[in-house]
Amino acid sequence: MLKVGLTGGIGAGKSEVSRLLVERGGVLIDADRIAREVVAPGTPGLASVVEAFGTDVLAADGSLDRPGLGAIVFADPEKLAVLNSIVHPLVGARSRELEQAAAEDAVVVHDVPLLTENGLASLYDVVVVVDASPETQLDRLVRLRGMTEEDARARMAAQATREKRLEIADIVIDNDVPLDDLRERVGEVWADLIRRAQASQTPQE
Repeated sequence: MLKVGLTGGIGAGKSEVSRLLVERGGVLIDADRIAREVVAPGTPGLASVVEAFGTDVLAADGSLDRPGLGAIVFADPEKLAVLNSIVHPLVGARSRELEQAAAEDAVVVHDVPLLTENGLASLYDVVVVVDASPETQLDRLVRLRGMTEEDARARMAAQATREKRLEIADIVIDNDVPLDDLRERVGEVWADLIRRAQASQTPQE
């Protein structure tokens, strides 16, 4: 098994790259999706969040009011640390379960938005960084996700710098390109990952 950490700044196009890797046979473990699952209604995770932040963070239907909670924690590093201390261990445990269920020769792609910020590079055999210029990120967040420019800039500023991400990269995928070029580049990267996975399966002399 080859464990791949996939990351990139908000708006860099990481979701598209993960989709293309899955098309080619990658096993995707999506940290964001798991983070939503572990605080779904009825879970111990949601109970812990409510205990820490109060019932104001619940929507009318009893689910987590993610935008409301986000507004609280993004404005207060201490509260963000509390939330992370609840959610991160749950996400880690679920990710390990999913990884263990994958085939021995699988290329397991962990889509981890905050891989750089949380110092997780050492957990993976290979770190792939999806890179785009800040101008491209901003354009995508405003045009495609409907964010205000102010909100988009704040979200970008809250993440690691582009330089920090590139420092930990074993492979960089440039996503300042048309989709056809991206598809071709992902194909090259996939071939490289398969080679690495096969090499890791070969018994060492």
